[in-house]
Amino acid sequence: MQVTRTFDLLEKYGTELPNKPDVFAAKQNRQWVKFSTKDYIENSNLMSYGLLAMSLKKGDAVATISNNRPEWNFADMGLAQAGLIHVPLFTTLTQEGYKGIFEHAQVKAVFVSDKKLYDLIKPIAPDLIFTFDQVDSAPNWTAVRDLGKEKASEFSQIIEETKKQTLATDPVTLIYTSGTTGNSKGILLSHQNLMTTAIAAASVFQLKSDQRYLSILPICHVGERMGCYQTQYSGCSIYYAESTATIARDLKEVQPHGFGAVPRILEKVYDKIVDKGRKLSGIKKTLFFWALDLGLRYKIDGSNGWWYAIQLKLANKLIFSKWREAMGGNVVSIGVGGAALQPRLERVFWAAGIKLLNMYGLTETAPIITINRQQLPDLRLGTVGSVIEGVEVKIAPDGEILCKGPNVMLGYFKDERATSEVMDSEGWFHTGDIGVLDDGKFLRITDRKKELFKLSNGKYVSPQVIENLFKESLYIDQLMVIGEGEKFTSALISPNFEALTDWCNSRKIDASNRANMIKDKEVDRLFQEIVKEQNKGIGADEQIKRFRVVADEWTIESDELSPTLKLKRRVLSAKYTDLIKDIFNKED
Repeated sequence: MQVTRTFDLLEKYGTELPNKPDVFAAKQNRQWVKFSTKDYIENSNLMSYGLLAMSLKKGDAVATISNNRPEWNFADMGLAQAGLIHVPLFTTLTQEGYKGIFEHAQVKAVFVSDKKLYDLIKPIAPDLIFTFDQVDSAPNWTAVRDLGKEKASEFSQIIEETKKQTLATDPVTLIYTSGTTGNSKGILLSHQNLMTTAIAAASVFQLKSDQRYLSILPICHVGERMGCYQTQYSGCSIYYAESTATIARDLKEVQPHGFGAVPRILEKVYDKIVDKGRKLSGIKKTLFFWALDLGLRYKIDGSNGWWYAIQLKLANKLIFSKWREAMGGNVVSIGVGGAALQPRLERVFWAAGIKLLNMYGLTETAPIITINRQQLPDLRLGTVGSVIEGVEVKIAPDGEILCKGPNVMLGYFKDERATSEVMDSEGWFHTGDIGVLDDGKFLRITDRKKELFKLSNGKYVSPQVIENLFKESLYIDQLMVIGEGEKFTSALISPNFEALTDWCNSRKIDASNRANMIKDKEVDRLFQEIVKEQNKGIGADEQIKRFRVVADEWTIESDELSPTLKLKRRVLSAKYTDLIKDIFNKED
């Protein structure tokens, strides 16, 4: 059937998979609890009736602040059917941040996941606030559902009429993104925006109704939301990971056929694999790094020749099969987006039989613009693929990527000026990213336009390219390139403290205190050698001339990283002001 609005997915389930037992599944008391097609449709409908029974009206904004869970979908579909605007928010914002969004969006009701969030939100929330978990003295989401059941006869026909009148181009969600700059904007997206990209993704990933998808990334982010919509469109079951800390266990238990990830997650997976390999000995260690070297030289077109193919087949049997087993044994493809993917990771995972399907887009494009396909000729490693159906891309004279199509947002909420700054008179959306089209088809992202900086000699530096290169080192967790207006390029380095601690212990260097550890002369020499080696791969002006290693791990919780694990450059620059001055020998 034709799906043009998000809630059309419910009818698709009812028509094509009416008896599916596990549309969703989530852990409750250490057991996987499943929700059927009937559960999904019934709970969504009752939520719609209950929301209207609470005097909410079409166009009203309702926020959700929650971990990934089936109930989020009941709220999402219930809101969409009632013509309400869903405002999904990260669970990591401050009270002041939530308050600003509530006021800007004029939020009328809020659903939160747990007691901690309820206590944080209650003082600033509208009168209607509900929890998904059972929380003492707090209204539960089931109260909305039960009210809907009580009022079904009164509101069911109203909902049906609302659905009939809802156009694909009508707004359905308002997404606030602070990104890496801290400037939060509300991005208004339509049903068409979301379903265009979801259906395009479904045609690429080709998941089946008897397969499973593990939802890992925050569902409030448009990338994971699109992933869940495309999975529903395919009829594939969605299992929700308990948390980022349980991913390894969840993969083994669920044995998913696919999931979505940001590059940083895959970088950490790769680093742990390599670290385990380093701890092997004898023939096992030799075989491990022989297979790894093969993987790093992988070419999708088979141009490495027959002898390489034979070796790779053996490496897959001996080594890479264990990688797949660690991911549950069924993973065929992983959707990757949100940041630049290291080419070495892409090659080695493909060599291991795990297809990393790199994609590109922004919240403003709901989010996909381009995606790599699963096979030639519509696949090129090292790129973010080609455009999805109905979407156009062109490169502006200054290198900026421009996009036009049904995936492009309705606009920034209550901000016509900001909208006009990114939408030109011909309808092209200006992404703010710099890129090139290989063979006029495959898009390669080279940097963020706003993150490019100029040295005092007039030379431009692309920080993301350099940062990605340096993060290939096992001992570098994060690195931020700096040098705006300076004579040379420099960097701040946050080490991979787990790997660095092992390295220090093997050399009997005291690793009990991070601040002291990074000052050790041998540790300093290690990073000097790493920087010297990595500098060989880049031009003279982009080479890291000076750097400082910091004793901090950069995380979402400590506010150095965005919820999608991107560097918050302004936050980092402010935090390390004195260190940066020291690098460039500046005085106050």
